[in-house]
Amino acid sequence: MTDAPETPQPPRAAALVRAAFLPLLALVLGALVLVITRVDLAPSVSPDFFFATEDPALASTRAIEEVFPTSEQLYLMARLADPLSAEGLARVRALSDALKAIPGVSSVLSLTHGPPRPEAVPGSALWGRLLLSAEDPRSTNLVVTLGPATEDARRATLEAAEQVVARHDLPSFALEMSGVPFVVELVRRSLVRDLRTFSFAAVLVFGLLVALVYRSWRVLAGTLVSCAAAVVLTLAGSHLLGAKIGVLSANIVTIVFVLTLSHIVFLTANAERVAAEHPGLEAARQAGLGVGRTLGASFWAMATTLFGFLSLRLASAQPLRELATAGAIASAMAMLSAFGLYPRFLAAAPGTPRSAATLAGAPRRLRPARTLPAVAVIILALVAAFGLRRLDTDPSLLAFFAPGGPIYRGIARIDASGGSSPLMMVVRDPEAAGATLLGDRSAAKLRALQAAFDADPVTGVVLSLPVLLDEARRVPLARLLSRGQLVDLLLSARFEHIARTFIDPSRSRALFLLRMREHGRQATRQAVIARLEAAIASQGLEIDAVGGIYDLQAQLGSLVASSLLRGLGGLMALFVVIAALVAAEARTAAAMVFALVLVPPLLLGTMGFLGWPVDFISSPAANVALALGIDGMIHLVAAVRLARRGGLAPGEAWSLACAVLRRPILGAMAILAGGFGIFALSSFPPTRRFGLAVALGTLAAAASALLVLPRLAAPRASDRERLAP
Repeated sequence: MTDAPETPQPPRAAALVRAAFLPLLALVLGALVLVITRVDLAPSVSPDFFFATEDPALASTRAIEEVFPTSEQLYLMARLADPLSAEGLARVRALSDALKAIPGVSSVLSLTHGPPRPEAVPGSALWGRLLLSAEDPRSTNLVVTLGPATEDARRATLEAAEQVVARHDLPSFALEMSGVPFVVELVRRSLVRDLRTFSFAAVLVFGLLVALVYRSWRVLAGTLVSCAAAVVLTLAGSHLLGAKIGVLSANIVTIVFVLTLSHIVFLTANAERVAAEHPGLEAARQAGLGVGRTLGASFWAMATTLFGFLSLRLASAQPLRELATAGAIASAMAMLSAFGLYPRFLAAAPGTPRSAATLAGAPRRLRPARTLPAVAVIILALVAAFGLRRLDTDPSLLAFFAPGGPIYRGIARIDASGGSSPLMMVVRDPEAAGATLLGDRSAAKLRALQAAFDADPVTGVVLSLPVLLDEARRVPLARLLSRGQLVDLLLSARFEHIARTFIDPSRSRALFLLRMREHGRQATRQAVIARLEAAIASQGLEIDAVGGIYDLQAQLGSLVASSLLRGLGGLMALFVVIAALVAAEARTAAAMVFALVLVPPLLLGTMGFLGWPVDFISSPAANVALALGIDGMIHLVAAVRLARRGGLAPGEAWSLACAVLRRPILGAMAILAGGFGIFALSSFPPTRRFGLAVALGTLAAAASALLVLPRLAAPRASDRERLAP
C-alpha cells in the first residue's frame, strides 16, 4: 500500500507565502539598516546584572547601600620577598601612586597609603587584616576604591588599572588583581569575544553541514539568507522592545540559526517527498506542496518554542528574562523567515534538490518500531535521573574561568588570601538600651560576632564597627574617649567619615562587611549565609538585612534551579495541550508527552554525572533541547496523520512516517549538534558548557523522537499491515 495520490495544486497557504516574499524582503532590509545604525551588539554586563531592577533581592542590597554607603573595590595582591622592607615599600608606594592617579579611582589603601606608618600594620586590628595575609607572609594586599561612573568610564578605569599592573608586575614583585568590577569586566570580554568569534564560526559550520547533507547551492544559499534574515529581524525586534544584549542573549545569533534551520530541514524534506511522488511537477509547485505539508506542524512547533521562552519571564534572574524576550522574538522571526524566504529558493531550482539519501525508496524499507532500542533509551533516562541530585546550580565564581589559566590562578590566590565576593549583613540588638549599639552589652555582642565570623573558614577579611573602634583606640589618648565619642571621631572628615559605612545615623544598626571565599567552598552560598545568620542569633542579635554580590549569587543559584523546574514544567504543560491538538488521539498524545519527558533527565542527569555546573548561562540549554525535541515529534506525528488520511493502517502510517522523516530528523539534529558543538572551543567555560549541553540534548531528543515515540504510539503491526518488500 502507498500514499494516496495528492493533487499537484499547491494549497492556499503556499500562495500566501509566495506573495509575502517581497514585503518580507523589504522588511528585512529595513531591519538591517536599523541594526547597523542603532543596535549595540556588545553584551551589557554590570555587577548587579543577575536581577531585574525591581527585584526584592536587589532592592535589599540597594537599601543597605543607601544607609551604609559603600563603593566598588578592586583587590590586588603583591608577592615579594619582604613586604615591609625598604625595597618592598618603595615598590608598593610606586604602584599605589600609579593606581591613585587613574581617573575613576577615589582611593588606594596599601602599606604606604592609609596606615599612619607601615611598621604599625602588623599589630593593627584594621590594617593587619586588610593589608596582610595570614596564609602568606610574603604577600601584601592593596584595596582600590572606585568612584561612581558610567559603564564606559568604569571600563576605561579597569583597562587603565590593568595597564598599571602590567607595568609593575615583575618576578620579584608578582601582582594579581580581582574584585567584582574586574570579574564582571572579564565576563563581558569573554561574551563579546564569543559573540564575534562563534557567531561567525556557527555560520560557517552550519553552512558546511547543510552543503554536505543537501549537496545543493540553492539550498545552501536559501538557508544562509533565511537564517541571516531571522537574525536581523530578531535583533531589530529586540531593540524596538527595549531588550538589551545580555549575558544569555549574547548567544542569540546561534539560537536563531538553530530555530530557523529546524523549519528549513523539514521544509526541504517535505519538498523532496513531493518531488518523489510527483516527479513531473515543476519545482515551484513542488515547493508549494512542501510548504503546505510543513506549515501546520511548524506552527505548533514554533508556538511551543515561543511559549517555552516566554516561561522564563517568570524568573527573577535578569539574564533569563532577557533571553525570554529575545528567544520569543527569535521563535517568531525564525518561522517567518523560513517560510517567507526559503521556499523561493526551492521554487527557483530546476528540480527539487535531494539530500544524500533520496526518499523515493523509503516504502521498500518500512519496518515496525522496535522494542529493544526504545527500552534502552528509557533505561538510560532512568539511570541518568540519578545524576539530577548532583546538579550544581550554585557554582563557584571560579567556575566561570578555565582552571589553570592566569585569570583563574589570580582570582584563586586573592580569594584564598582575603576573599573576593562581598557580603553585607546588617544587625541590631533587640535588648539594647535606648536601641543603641554603643552600650557595654551590645558592644560585647558585636565583638563576639566579629570573632565568630573571623573563625568561619569561608570568610576572608571581615570589617565591622568593633574593628574600627579597636583601631581608633591606638590613637594617643583615645582610650580616654567613650565609644560614642570614638564614633563621632570616626565620622569626622579627619577619618574620611569611615564610620558611616558601619553604623547607621541612629546608631541602632551595624554593618558587617565580609569578603567571602569562593575557592574550595563545599556548601551552597545559601547554606553558608544560613550558618552566618545562626552565628548572629547565637550572640543575641537580630538580622536586619542581608545583601551584596555574594547574597545575590546565592539567590541566583536558587533561582536557576527553580527556573529549570518552572520553565521545563510550564513547557511540558503547554506541550500536553499541543500534543492533544496535533495527535488528535489519546494514545499518540500520551506517547509524545512520555517521549519528551525523557529528554530533561537524559540531559540534566548526564550533566550532573559529568560534574558540569548549571550556571545561569548554561541553564537554558535544557529549554533549547526540549524545544528541538518537540519540533521533531510534532513533524513526525503530522506525517503519520497525513499517511492515515491517505488510507494507511496505523502501523503502516508510523512505519512510513519514520522512514520518511528519520533522515531529516537525524540530519537536523546532526546539523544543530555540530553547530552548537563549536562552542566547545570557547575559552569561556559557561559558553562551552552551554554549547555542549545543547548538542547533548539534541541527540537525546532525536533518540526519544525516533525510537521511543513510534514504539509507544504505533500499534504492533500484523503481517497483513506491513508493506511487502
